[in-house]
Amino acid sequence: MPYASNADLPPSVRRVLPEHAQDIYRAAFNNAWAARGGEADEATLHRIAWAAVKRSYRKLGDVWVPKR
Repeated sequence: MPYASNADLPPSVRRVLPEHAQDIYRAAFNNAWAARGGEADEATLHRIAWAAVKRSYRKLGDVWVPKR
């Protein structure tokens, strides 16, 4: 099911990602869900969302920072 706002994201995602990265995660998840007509495995949708975040952010220690 798509996420209406960042506040609806899983706590584990909200806790570790900065707000802009949460926007990327939510948009990627929602787009993947829509592209598959709502029929995709939720784990696959989360993997797609994380891959989208990793294109723009990297983990530096325990913190996600924008790639330069």
